[in-house]
Amino acid sequence: MSTVVMHAVVSVDGFIAGGDDDVGPLFDWYFNGDRPLLEEAEESVHPRMSVSDRSYGYVKPFWDSITCAVVGRHLFDLTNGWEAKPPACEHLVVVSHRPRPDGWHPEAEVPFVDDVTEAIGVARRLAGSGVVALSAGDVAGQALALGLVDVVAMDVVPVVFGSGKRYFGHVDGRHLLEDPDVVLQGDRVLHLRYPVRR
Repeated sequence: MSTVVMHAVVSVDGFIAGGDDDVGPLFDWYFNGDRPLLEEAEESVHPRMSVSDRSYGYVKPFWDSITCAVVGRHLFDLTNGWEAKPPACEHLVVVSHRPRPDGWHPEAEVPFVDDVTEAIGVARRLAGSGVVALSAGDVAGQALALGLVDVVAMDVVPVVFGSGKRYFGHVDGRHLLEDPDVVLQGDRVLHLRYPVRR
């Protein structure tokens, strides 16, 4: 069975972007090392990301385990759905009350689902025994509140935003996590993984 991992790069005060969607220095660590994360063919769609050795030892196996990504419509619109080629996986599911944009990659099998629970179910089926990567933010916060998230993974960058888009979105209630099973310092990033307490 698949594992649902809520994930994003985040500031130390809990933001995944500024209010204007500017990520500022959050992604700088993706470009400060010598270890490429993507194959050359993928770099035609995605920027060349090269991380430090320590980050590579964590990020590369994690990315290789992802078979499906779930994103909200806002992130889909910002990235144009990565032209139907997400950076770390084969399948993409979009949570949206609006349909797929007219003419957007008609050949791509990218479901647009208007219910978070249904979207996670579709993603789990597509992922098989792999990982479902759920992009942090409002949709992921809803999934956490519904008990659909297995692991919370954060790449914490030493910057304070003060305001912006929150990692957990507008999550309701209190949710307990287990002690982290990964605590790894990279170059200008701290990788953390917390199993969700059941």
